[in-house]
Amino acid sequence: MTQNEPILEVRNVTRAFGPVRALQGVNLSLRRGEIHALAGENGAGKSTLMNIINGILQPDSGEILWEGCPVRIPSPLAAQRLGIGLVHQEIALCPDISVAENIFMMATNASQSMFMNYRALETRARQVLGQMSDIDPATLAGDLPISAQQLVEIAKALTLDCKVLILDEPTAALTSREAEVLFGIMRGLAARGIAIIYISHRMAEIFGNCDRVTVFRDGQYITTFETREITPDDVINAMVGRVMDQLYPPKATAGTLAGAPVLEVSGLGDGRRFHDISLTLRRGEILGIGGLIGAGRSEIARGICRLQPVVTGEIRLNGEQLTPRDYQDSIAAGIVYLSEDRKGDGVFLDMSIAANVSALDIRRVAGPAGLISDAREMRQAADLGQRLNLKCGQLVDPVSSLSGGNQQKVAIAKMLSVNPRVIILDEPTRGVDVGAKAEIHRILRDLANDGVGIIVISSEMPELIGLCDRAVVIREGRLSGEVEGTAMTEENIMRLASVGDERGQVA
Repeated sequence: MTQNEPILEVRNVTRAFGPVRALQGVNLSLRRGEIHALAGENGAGKSTLMNIINGILQPDSGEILWEGCPVRIPSPLAAQRLGIGLVHQEIALCPDISVAENIFMMATNASQSMFMNYRALETRARQVLGQMSDIDPATLAGDLPISAQQLVEIAKALTLDCKVLILDEPTAALTSREAEVLFGIMRGLAARGIAIIYISHRMAEIFGNCDRVTVFRDGQYITTFETREITPDDVINAMVGRVMDQLYPPKATAGTLAGAPVLEVSGLGDGRRFHDISLTLRRGEILGIGGLIGAGRSEIARGICRLQPVVTGEIRLNGEQLTPRDYQDSIAAGIVYLSEDRKGDGVFLDMSIAANVSALDIRRVAGPAGLISDAREMRQAADLGQRLNLKCGQLVDPVSSLSGGNQQKVAIAKMLSVNPRVIILDEPTRGVDVGAKAEIHRILRDLANDGVGIIVISSEMPELIGLCDRAVVIREGRLSGEVEGTAMTEENIMRLASVGDERGQVA
């Protein structure tokens, strides 16, 4: 087989879930030694196809060719035996065993030995991890931050003798440095002849690392491009079926931003991860919080909401001092927080859409006897779903049935169900496609225009600059500076995030 001949081909594959056709005659051709991006909005069918290639699902029709021969892949084990490895977007480590045990779980299960040599296992794990990180292989996987857990998932795949490696949004939880290390590993694997399918919503990653890109839309194959021959706009337009020339809504006017403060934070600290944080959120604006991963941004947000209860400092809401003891007090006052971990903290995947929307305060949908009124719960979910343009089957369906963008809309609807005065959103569009991102940005701007205070924590510079009216930057748990207007540039934000600024502010 020559380098340009496909190692894997998908021809006219279809797959339906009840009346929903997730894939409709899709095609994909993967060459040996190439990095091939798969792009499309959430719900376009990318993950369904990857699950078919990995043997998790079976196609209703169509065929898969492996090295030119038709094959059936009945299980993930069969896929692994062919030489196919898949790193899922959702982390699936066993939290109560070590990193080393997670990495070599398949080999350990296949071993005939009655005893496990933990020292040898950790030595082997350290060799694999050494390509990417200095994670201690003896650490329990559940004790690691999300970014480190993602690196462990990738390390698991690197231990397999892969001919094809599938990476589904692998950098969603990684720092810039960790992502660059991963890209170097990918290029090294491709140079050895390993083919890589790379799923990402980030155009810079696709154009910086991938040879070709295939676009799916609404479960259908649209086109395949050579990345060197096109621009990111070509891919985005193919993904959404229309020209996306307004990714960010218009910002607030200078007159709007002169309004009274909605939220004032003074001297906030927990003595360990963040110190002496002071910021003001003005009516009608979206305030961004920038900084490197690990700088303390999420901890500050959780401290404001008292999800992290042991904090000092003062909080004023609409000019009145607020002294919440816990998160329930914050909700009652009108301050809510949306976690960066949507699947872990943002929504309840197995519960219905309606039940998720009402989860913050079920008293609002209770009947006279204090029990939940199904009619009230459904009416509330329907009203908020319509407001947010939620795309779903029925409101009794589980949230797990929705695309990532629509799951995020359910999480936002849950916040809105308590009529908040301030919403703090941590990485609100992580793992969300470009079309859903634009919708969420519009929703946030509409909320700000309606008088709701919006704070957005984001690691994506274009989002921080394009969406927010002003941004404060956190460095090593302290306020490094503030940018607004023409000073909101990637250069200024990165300087404040990495080396700080003596003046404490960029004009």
